[in-house]
Amino acid sequence: MKSHSDILRLAPFQAVIFDMDGTLLDTESVFKTIVFEVCTELGFAMTDAVHMSMVGSSHERTSQLLIEAYGVTFPYTLFDERCRVIMRERSHAGVPVKPGAREFIGELRARGIPTAVATSSRNPHATHHLGAAGLLDLFETVVTRDDVVNPKPHPEPYLTAARRLGVDPLACLALEDSHSGVRAAHAAGMQTVMVPDLVRPDDAIRALGIAVMESLDHVRLAAFHKS
Repeated sequence: MKSHSDILRLAPFQAVIFDMDGTLLDTESVFKTIVFEVCTELGFAMTDAVHMSMVGSSHERTSQLLIEAYGVTFPYTLFDERCRVIMRERSHAGVPVKPGAREFIGELRARGIPTAVATSSRNPHATHHLGAAGLLDLFETVVTRDDVVNPKPHPEPYLTAARRLGVDPLACLALEDSHSGVRAAHAAGMQTVMVPDLVRPDDAIRALGIAVMESLDHVRLAAFHKS
């Protein structure tokens, strides 16, 4: 499968919809550290396998995964609250942005191409993090877990973003770092690019026929700088 920007060219698009954590914001590695710390604090041993299964998951799915892994005694509400408090503390000085994100968004704005965010995070988290990163005002709309009935991997977040932008989903470019996000965008009918962060594409993801690029810089070059 072609996965490098020097051989892959994107089809034309009228709007771009970004996932947030791990795609726009370099937060997944920070959150991984917090997840391990909080589990230890609560008397449970987090593993890489359990953590990887959580990446890109909704609040409900994460709760389900942790209870499946550790049993019904796992204090998910407390775990979730502690993770959020620590994440907010550690993002107080700002939230790191993924390489190429500002440049790509800037070029999209310069070309008059509308953009949105579709995230599994709840509104307070999404608003705080995008604001702390200085990105919040750059998007026409932000779709969070609070805006949909069905979270990723259901296509509703992406379909909602496209509807708010007034653009046919088939004319949207979607950028994702997680398996559940890729499945959501692909199911919405969008041209989907996976930009891996902590999780690499597996055979099932590759079988969807989506493009895989190493950074948002690669995506920008594939979108606009055609040879």
